[in-house]
Amino acid sequence: MSLTRMRTFIEVFRQNSINKAAKSLNLTQPAVSQHIAALEVVVGYPLFERSSSGVVPTAAATELALEIGDKLDAAEAALAAARARSMDITGVLQVVGHADFLAEILSEQLLPLLESGIKVRMHTGSREIVTSMLLEGHCDLGVSAYPVIDNRLKSEKIYTTRALPVASPAVAERLNNAADFTQAISEEPLLTYNLELTLIDRWLTKNRINIDRVTPSMVSLDLRALRKLVICGYGWTILPEFLCTEHLHSGKLAQLPSPIGTHEIDYYLIWLPSALRTARVAHARQLLLNQKTLSQ
Repeated sequence: MSLTRMRTFIEVFRQNSINKAAKSLNLTQPAVSQHIAALEVVVGYPLFERSSSGVVPTAAATELALEIGDKLDAAEAALAAARARSMDITGVLQVVGHADFLAEILSEQLLPLLESGIKVRMHTGSREIVTSMLLEGHCDLGVSAYPVIDNRLKSEKIYTTRALPVASPAVAERLNNAADFTQAISEEPLLTYNLELTLIDRWLTKNRINIDRVTPSMVSLDLRALRKLVICGYGWTILPEFLCTEHLHSGKLAQLPSPIGTHEIDYYLIWLPSALRTARVAHARQLLLNQKTLSQ
């Protein structure tokens, strides 16, 4: 069974489209169709059915993809990594992720790549932007605090940190001395990452703090903006520990009480499997995965 045909099959399966697979593989549509037809002859059953929006895998195709998909990705990544050790891998690496994590954590981990001659271009955005930038081929690697939900992408956890409720010392003292902490914190301005209150709700739920749904006073995808306002004495928020450790030690921030405990935030390195055919991308991914023990 041809490795090229298997890669074509996996790409069509993940894209649900012969046209998109052809673009990703830098092949013509007829060539992709021929690869699929030839593979169907080998396996002895149809792999896809036509639909108005592309192609739909048959049950047999789904079973085959589950059997060979990850193994094929691993083999291609290993081959690309091997090539990276014996060839010039300089060029531009496009990375997209949360602005605060890229600046505070990932930038230092990219230093070996920069020293090897690879140019890095950082782009920032939400989970949705990270996903679209990778799928559309605008970026090579992504980082997000959300697990991958699109089966066309792969991910692996590279960093874990605690999520801490913080405020300025004055605000923290006012909340701690309140007769009713729940009521007091519900009346304090809330600063958050998004309107869905992702980090906030997890902390409230874990600590069984029931407050009415509130409208945040400020929403920012860069958590450093929230940190700045909180330090200035305005409201409270939840921050990853790497963003507030220094300020907690210096007294600019104070940690609010968590009756039951805090929760953790996991950060994931994300990539499109086909991107690993580029030696530079495969090398960068492996380097970052090798440093994933640098969790706080």
